[in-house]
Amino acid sequence: MEVKLAYDGCRNYVLFAFVIFVVMILDGCSRNTITGRSQLSLVPETEVQALAITQYQSFLSSNKVVPATTKDAEMVQRVGHRIAAAIQKYYTEHGQPNALKNYHWEFNLVDSKEINAWCMPGGKVVVYTGILPVTQNETALAIVLGHEITHAVAGHGRERMSQQLLAQGIEVAGNVALSTNTRAVNLFNQVYAPTAQVGVLLPNSRKQEYEADHYGLIFAAMAGYDPREAIPFWKRMEALGGAKPPVFLSDHPADANRIQKLEALMPEALTYYHPTSGK
Repeated sequence: MEVKLAYDGCRNYVLFAFVIFVVMILDGCSRNTITGRSQLSLVPETEVQALAITQYQSFLSSNKVVPATTKDAEMVQRVGHRIAAAIQKYYTEHGQPNALKNYHWEFNLVDSKEINAWCMPGGKVVVYTGILPVTQNETALAIVLGHEITHAVAGHGRERMSQQLLAQGIEVAGNVALSTNTRAVNLFNQVYAPTAQVGVLLPNSRKQEYEADHYGLIFAAMAGYDPREAIPFWKRMEALGGAKPPVFLSDHPADANRIQKLEALMPEALTYYHPTSGK
């Protein structure tokens, strides 16, 4: 009899825990305003952006930032702001003019041989000089920034972080700063920290990569850059692969399948492309 009561109690506890688990998932899901896809979102965007500012400033203070007056740094600034303006236009045209009201865009070029670029929540962007010989031109750089910024505005990092929070049973109360939760901060660093481990510990899913390719092409095209440049750029990235590919490739698998998907996306992207005299 005591064994049965214990079994029933354990079963009820498991059932209760399962119900709480389901409620957490349902309560933590939100529909992305860009993609329309439902995403797990247990992490407040405001808190993630606050952590991003701290991480970004720390990174810039400990790395060699290329002066804004140099030709390459000016190009990064120009491309970045054009992509950001295109994204704002896209949101506005889709009835979400205030979706990025808390974004304060920053675009910096950092002197490093690393072939990489990234965007943190809130529009904190870094391009490494090491990727410029691969992009080779301004349009290819726009392809890179369109892709990377899409990861940020589409909430891909928050989605990955939320999945890990749930998997590890880490509770994040809505009104509690993430910075007070050591385990949550560690997860943030695994997702966003601008180190060689980005994308290796918590890599983007193929679905997120496809979304970044898809909307990144659209944003680059809306900014006046020919989206067809994505094909030769990713082929150049693919050619860099090997036993130890660039960090950029660890999070962005360049393969034949990706090229095929980009080619399939191109007709739609080209409908947004209107060359400008400003480039």
